[in-house]
Amino acid sequence: MKLDRHWFSRALGLLARTRLHPPAASEPQFSSGNFHCRAGSRRYKLFVPSGYTGQPLPLLVMLHGCQQDPDDFAAGTQMNAVAQEHGCLVLYPAQSQEANQARCWNWFSALDQERGQGEPAIIAAMARDIMARYPVRQSQVFIAGLSAGGAMAVIVGTLYPDLFAAVGVHSGLPFAAARDLPSALYAMRLGAANARAAQTAGQPIIVFHGDRDSTVHPANGEEVLAQGLRSHPQGGSANPATLAGQVPDGHAFTLKAHWLEDGSPLGEHWVIHGAGHAWSGGSAAGSYTDPRGPDASREMMRFFSAARNGAQNAISSPARTGPAPG
Repeated sequence: MKLDRHWFSRALGLLARTRLHPPAASEPQFSSGNFHCRAGSRRYKLFVPSGYTGQPLPLLVMLHGCQQDPDDFAAGTQMNAVAQEHGCLVLYPAQSQEANQARCWNWFSALDQERGQGEPAIIAAMARDIMARYPVRQSQVFIAGLSAGGAMAVIVGTLYPDLFAAVGVHSGLPFAAARDLPSALYAMRLGAANARAAQTAGQPIIVFHGDRDSTVHPANGEEVLAQGLRSHPQGGSANPATLAGQVPDGHAFTLKAHWLEDGSPLGEHWVIHGAGHAWSGGSAAGSYTDPRGPDASREMMRFFSAARNGAQNAISSPARTGPAPG
């Protein structure tokens, strides 16, 4: 059968219009999928905000903690609601029990600390697959996670700075904090001060950690930010400021922020006083959450927005009390 080139051109045009301008969604969509690549395969869930009609959107990759899955993590962090307000896609990769019996991301495995292989390669390729199917703003792709997911977010962000513009870490550990299970348990219990240097472009990073965390020592949160500052070419000249605050009827916190001369954010470290191993400001609808705040999901999204906007002030937030640091 001979193909008519005019028909073929019209078909290609229709296909392009369908991809770039799908029908408007009257409700937010939270759909399941399966992804396969050379490094392996994982399930995932994808949140698409209502009102999406094909316009370019930011993309946030969220990595759950041990014993969790995408539905549980989304319910606990309430990140979909925050993404709806900001107009953002959210991708939740799912760890499999075949890869880890407790569904922990294998951040402590030497195999999973190298670019082009293991779980970091799967997560990065999954994000690129979403970018190929949705018109994602390529300079506005972010990654965040909790606990083992937070440690893996650091690894993926470190290995793929060409893909991820900023990193969020809650109750996690620095890059290369361990190379096997015994060293992982040691780092979780005492801190990973001797973690391997991270050779990256130094993306902006926001860190949350409860100072009563008995699962992952709070010293790891300090080292995550310190490692990020060391790896950034301007980290040594960043302007620091410290702010103490209190959530009404909730936790007190101390925030140490670092930003560059042009006002763009470089790093934030939130220490939540009295909090344990749980997502700060999360919902009881999910596991490992502490609703007494501050709201880590909203603060992460604010930080990511500031990181993409460059000169926007990264340390102003209506959720905080007290004077702005200066």
